[in-house]
Amino acid sequence: MGGDSKRIRDLARQLVASADDDQARRLRGSLDDPRLREWTYLPGDRDGLPYGDLDVIQRELVLELLDATHTDAGAATVAVAIETERVRRRIGSGNLEMDSDIGPDRYWVRVLGDPSGGPSGEEPWGWRINGHHLAVHLMMAGDRVSVTPHFVGAEPAEVRVGPQAGLRALGPEEDLARELLHALDPDQRRIAVYDDEPPKDILTRFDPVADPTVLPDGLSYADLTDPQRNLLERLVRRYLDRAPASYADACWREVEEAGVDQLAFAWAGGPNRGERHYYCVTGPELLIEYDNTQDDGNHTHSVWRHLRDDWGADLLRAHYEAGHRAG
Repeated sequence: MGGDSKRIRDLARQLVASADDDQARRLRGSLDDPRLREWTYLPGDRDGLPYGDLDVIQRELVLELLDATHTDAGAATVAVAIETERVRRRIGSGNLEMDSDIGPDRYWVRVLGDPSGGPSGEEPWGWRINGHHLAVHLMMAGDRVSVTPHFVGAEPAEVRVGPQAGLRALGPEEDLARELLHALDPDQRRIAVYDDEPPKDILTRFDPVADPTVLPDGLSYADLTDPQRNLLERLVRRYLDRAPASYADACWREVEEAGVDQLAFAWAGGPNRGERHYYCVTGPELLIEYDNTQDDGNHTHSVWRHLRDDWGADLLRAHYEAGHRAG
């Protein structure tokens, strides 16, 4: 990961160093916190330091940290989701102008452990930002990272009024999946489409541990044509690109090594844009969900879970096992 990890560590250290005593009390946390796996994408307050309580320099550090935690494509998705949340608040205020006063963004930030990595530079630590329709959880040990659970939502899914009409935070996630659906022949579609009525939300919700058994089986990658496989691969990579490039590539290699044929795609709801719909992609260690069902199909949720490495479980396990062997 190299430069990506150094930049993430440097930015997190700067953020911690910038905090006064009261900010530090709310910002800092421990990896031993029993609430480590508690998260949500619903409205409401969170543990941590509110973004609104940061000064201008600190806010810029958080935004740079968000950028560093993603590829360029992933960072752009998160940035548009944050802007869409502002649009939602402007719509609620009745003033759609971009310079209208809607108050600070409502996100909460935490840094868990020491971003320096301790005396060895290899000790695990993490940072997270969480609020309505955004949940990013990064864990790091040395140069290794994990970023799941990773949730991005948008309300509205497509901005239809005001100066930002046409903005779609999760447009590619929706369009790639629908293109794949329309590329299926009737027999394939009968397997992939498991229900005419989509669920009201992603099925794994904000469970601390994702349960893949609640998801439909779907249509296997093995039963797709080459052009259809390309679409499914592009869809999966779209979600993996929410991570730094090296980790995104490592996750895709893991899919290939486990057998790409084990990927499966499932859909529920209407096939056309504007209709309420849901899809998921599953694999041995991979779980992706997307829904656009609320507000008459103009309110999206999307999540990427790594079934083995959520919350950095895999890298933390490797780190502690290496420490025991050294001992």
